[in-house]
Amino acid sequence: MPLKKIFESFRNAFNGMVYLIKTERNFRIELILAFFVLVLAIFLKIDDWKLVTLIAVSFLVILLEALNTLVERMVNIFKPRIHPYARVIKDVMASIVLISSIGALAIGLIIFIPYIFNCR
Repeated sequence: MPLKKIFESFRNAFNGMVYLIKTERNFRIELILAFFVLVLAIFLKIDDWKLVTLIAVSFLVILLEALNTLVERMVNIFKPRIHPYARVIKDVMASIVLISSIGALAIGLIIFIPYIFNCR
C-alpha cells in the first residue's frame, strides 16, 4: 500500500474525530470523563490490570457513542420519508450507549472505591 494512501486514511480518520468532537456534546463529555478517569487512576496508582480495565471500558463507551452518531446520521438520510422504525433504531442505539455507560460507571466504582477510601 503506497504511503500516500496510508496518510490519506489517517487524515480521514482524524477528520472523523474532529467532526465528532465539534458536533457531538456527549462525545466531548465522554472524552473528558475518560481523561479524568485516567488521571485519577494514575494519581491513585491503580493496579495495572485495573487500569487496563478502566481504559477498555472508557474506550468502549466512546466507540459506542461514535457508532451511535453514525447510525443517527444514516437514519437521518431517509428524511422526510422516515420509516416508523427510524425512531426505534435511534432510541435503541442511544440505549446501548447508556447501558455501556452504566456498566463503565459500575466498573469504575468497584475499582475506585477501595482506593479512595483506602480499604484495599
